[in-house]
Parts: sequence; structure tokens; C-alpha cells
Amino acid sequence: MPRKVLDESRVHPAVREKIANHHADIVAEVEEALKSHPVVVVGMKQNPNPKRARRALDKEGIAYHYLEYGSYFGPWRRRNALKMWSGWSTFPMVFVKGRLVGGANEIIDLIESGEIKTLLPTASSRQALDQSITTGSAAS
Repeated sequence: MPRKVLDESRVHPAVREKIANHHADIVAEVEEALKSHPVVVVGMKQNPNPKRARRALDKEGIAYHYLEYGSYFGPWRRRNALKMWSGWSTFPMVFVKGRLVGGANEIIDLIESGEIKTLLPTASSRQALDQSITTGSAAS
């Protein structure tokens, strides 16, 4: 599934580092969470879809780590770095075992189809893992 990304050869050398480091801290924070948690939900305040995804996971008894970055009032530029990194244009971003599976609709589909159980055999139950909720450093 290759997607179009501007080839580095078409980016002037003077701006490459600026592009590479654009809000790299928020991306690094999510990447670190992906290493430590089987399920990660990245969301924002006021958006109902992160809540839908979390409710579906709660109902199924699947533990997750939640990162929240701001609201519709800010800081959209930092969140945009996550969208550019992942290629996913909306929130939430739901990751299972480090793999982006989509947003609220997609995680609900995985739960309803039973596929989530093949992605998270037994280790996903609430008894095996504590649900942890973290408010990202960008939350306001």
C-alpha cells in the first residue's frame, strides 16, 4: 500500500531537517507508547470518536493506553504531525500491537467481526493488563 510522499530528492537540503524534526516529540511519544502497550488509542478532547473507540474497547474488556492531544481549539499543528506520520487523517488513531488499524469505525468493525481476538490472543483481557490513561503533554 505505497502512498505518495514527496521524494526526499525533491526537497531542498536546507529544509530537510526542519521537515524531519517537525513536532518529532509528539511522534516519539506515540512510538514509545506503541512499544509498551498492545493497544494504543490516540485522540483529542471534544471529538466524540475517540470516546466511541474507547467505549467499544471497554465493553469488550480490552485494555488500552490512551493519549490525548488538545482539542478543536488547539494545538492542531502538533496533531497534524501525527497525521503526516501515520497517514491517517482523523482521530482517533487506534493501534493494535504497533499496527495502525484505523479509527473508531474500524476498531468497532474488528470487534464485531471477532478479528480483534486473532490480533490480541488472550493477552488483551483486562485481567492481564491494567488500562492506563495518559494525557499527552500537548493536552490543554
